[in-house]
Amino acid sequence: MGFFARMTTLLKSNINDLISKSEDPEKMLIQVIVDMNTQLVEAKKQVAVAIADEKRLQKQLQGETTVAEEWQRKAMLAIRAGDDELAKEALLRKKEHDQLAATFQDQWQKQKNATDQLKLALRALNNKIEEAKRKKNVLIAQKRRAEAMKSIQETMSGLSQTSAFDTFDRMAEKINQMEAEAEAGAELSEEYSGDVLKHKFSKLEATSGADGDLEALKRQMGLLPPAEVAPVRVEAAAAPEEAELSEEEMVELEAALAELKAREA
Repeated sequence: MGFFARMTTLLKSNINDLISKSEDPEKMLIQVIVDMNTQLVEAKKQVAVAIADEKRLQKQLQGETTVAEEWQRKAMLAIRAGDDELAKEALLRKKEHDQLAATFQDQWQKQKNATDQLKLALRALNNKIEEAKRKKNVLIAQKRRAEAMKSIQETMSGLSQTSAFDTFDRMAEKINQMEAEAEAGAELSEEYSGDVLKHKFSKLEATSGADGDLEALKRQMGLLPPAEVAPVRVEAAAAPEEAELSEEEMVELEAALAELKAREA
């Protein structure tokens, strides 16, 4: 298959179709870009050669056209000089170069058409590569998302088949039962072991304040009459007790009284 045919096949290929037919779309997409870059390098070489050939043929065409025009000028010069034979020879030479120019014109036109086609193919290939690069990340993300969804579906299907959720519910129920039994055992152990009488008084003390709180709340709501306030008795202050005198103080007191009586006498 020639280069032109290979490029045409590559350009007609659809990236999404190539990926869908591949076992590993991610690797296929990367390989497609690699192949396109390889073809792009080859295409650039072919186009460069074609452009060079076109330029060469164009120069040859221009050269033969210039030479033919020059012999045309010489024939006219010979005619002015009155030398018709020389003019005929010049015209014959002009005709030869005109024929060569016509040949180069045909070759140059064909080469130009081929070069234009190669340029279009090169431009299309470059656009295809850019398209592939733009789609690369999106398509890879789609592929990985699809794989993740497939894995989740397989996991959910496996859980459904093995009744894993039913097993989980049974274990939760069993744990709740064990917890209830432990709480019941603790309650029985507390109530029916040790000093039973002490336990009864502890319960009584714990609930004794509830009746008073209930009565206070009812009085606050106006459901019971206000509580009677007991009169406050004010006791008279007790008279201070006379302090007893010591024996020494008694002696001093008697001596002072005796001295006083002596003065009065």
